[in-house]
Amino acid sequence: MRIDRLRVISAAAACIYMILGSTAAVEAQARSSRSNTDWARGGVCYEIFVRSFFDSDGDGVGDLNGLTRKLDYVTRLGANCIWLMPIAQSPSYHGYDVTNYYEVNRDYGTTADFKRFMAEAHRRGIRVLVDLVLNHTSSEHPYFQSALMDSASPYRSWYLWSPVQKKAKGWEAPVWHRNPYRDEYYYGLFWSGMPDLNLLNPQVKAEVQKISRYWLKDMGVDGFRLDAAAHFIEAPDTVMNASGNNPWLRDFEAQVKRISPNAFTVGEVTYDSPETILRYYPDQLDSYFTFPIANLLIDAVRTGSAAKLMPALAYSQKTFPPGRWSPFLRNHDQTRTMTELKGDFARARVAASLLLTLPGFPFIYYGEEIGMTGSKPDPRLRTPMHWKKTRSAGFTTGMAWEPLQPDSLTANVEAQDNDRQSLLNHYRTLIHLRSANPALGSGDFLPLNTGNDAVAAYLRRKGSRNVVVVANLGTSRTGNIQLSSDRNALPAGTYSARSLMGGSGNTTFRVTDTGSISGWIPVPSLDALTVHIIEISKRD
Repeated sequence: MRIDRLRVISAAAACIYMILGSTAAVEAQARSSRSNTDWARGGVCYEIFVRSFFDSDGDGVGDLNGLTRKLDYVTRLGANCIWLMPIAQSPSYHGYDVTNYYEVNRDYGTTADFKRFMAEAHRRGIRVLVDLVLNHTSSEHPYFQSALMDSASPYRSWYLWSPVQKKAKGWEAPVWHRNPYRDEYYYGLFWSGMPDLNLLNPQVKAEVQKISRYWLKDMGVDGFRLDAAAHFIEAPDTVMNASGNNPWLRDFEAQVKRISPNAFTVGEVTYDSPETILRYYPDQLDSYFTFPIANLLIDAVRTGSAAKLMPALAYSQKTFPPGRWSPFLRNHDQTRTMTELKGDFARARVAASLLLTLPGFPFIYYGEEIGMTGSKPDPRLRTPMHWKKTRSAGFTTGMAWEPLQPDSLTANVEAQDNDRQSLLNHYRTLIHLRSANPALGSGDFLPLNTGNDAVAAYLRRKGSRNVVVVANLGTSRTGNIQLSSDRNALPAGTYSARSLMGGSGNTTFRVTDTGSISGWIPVPSLDALTVHIIEISKRD
């Protein structure tokens, strides 16, 4: 659910603003610190729902000890980062309504279990980002219960109240909910069970600082995922992208960097375009999820046409500063990739190939690498991970908290682990290739002309390292694909090419005096739904 708003974040930011003395100082602090997140360049982050990953004690619920036992799987996959969906105490299965920010969800284990997990993750070189649910608390949070029942409560001003029920412009669902104890209403953008915090309240801001410091310092995490960043600050008739969001996020980012200079922050602004993201959030966080790109990737692979995808990728590259965007295919709120592609593993392989050869810091939702399926309602998007070909898929020795997907006997780690052609090993190959090759990890992106909408091609370049990706999205073999580029794509000269993935590609070609690629045929023919990754090197 999109209920994990990190709005409280801005609170911490505001205090930082006071410490540093000016907006300019805050911006300078944030910009100077951003270089310390180089660990994300060339990396890949793996999103995990702890409840569904691995159950170590047989109660049917995934836990932190189970996650620790599966860290070698993440290492072998090649991911250098894990994003954990909410792990603080909560009355719900998903955890996006918190009742205690300083307590690990008892379903998952203890603080000691979490610290043990962190130590083991760091020992393997894996960074850990956590969801901070700061936009709202649970309606069962003691602070809200006090404010709900007592108009003189010290926590009344921590939440938002109205004597009348109002509608929010551009928002279909009710946002003002009746107080059952008196004739008034409280604000909860996403649900009555998740009342929004008043993040502009100095006391709330101070509490946000404590929460963020606790997770960064006491618990040792490496950063935060900020859900629904567009909704952090409310304004009259504005439920998203309010003007108060900018200083709030900027201040929070500066505070995070002061506490932990190497911390990484990534924000969700749902379906905003790159232009909209940077209009409202030009310099606040390290990165933002690119929902439009995710949808275009899926659509391109499903329809067999790159006509809409390639201009969007080129625009994102020009619009976003280097490393400021995080591509993905699907997350915990969306129909899984394999369901979107109607069980077509060949298309899923192409989708993975495109995702993991794009710029930015990509994220992979657990189970996508083995082709797990799932569609709404939300619990069916977050079903237990398939480990083995057994009744419980190796997830638990008990009864799983949520029934498994019907394909658990075929789409599982055991079935794919030793199959060189499996989707799992395709992901592993791509992730390790990305981390080993600077051009794929953090190079520039330049679209190449193919003369065929079914064929996507682009150049990734980093210093003297250059990689070309050519993908046939269509269902028919195609031959004689000639690649060309605009001026200044590469220095003039003769280049040799060798295949990194897909075979063939061992050719030579010339780049013109204007720096253009013209008429290069990288492979004799492209089989349907295949991707070639080719490294090119200047010979003279």
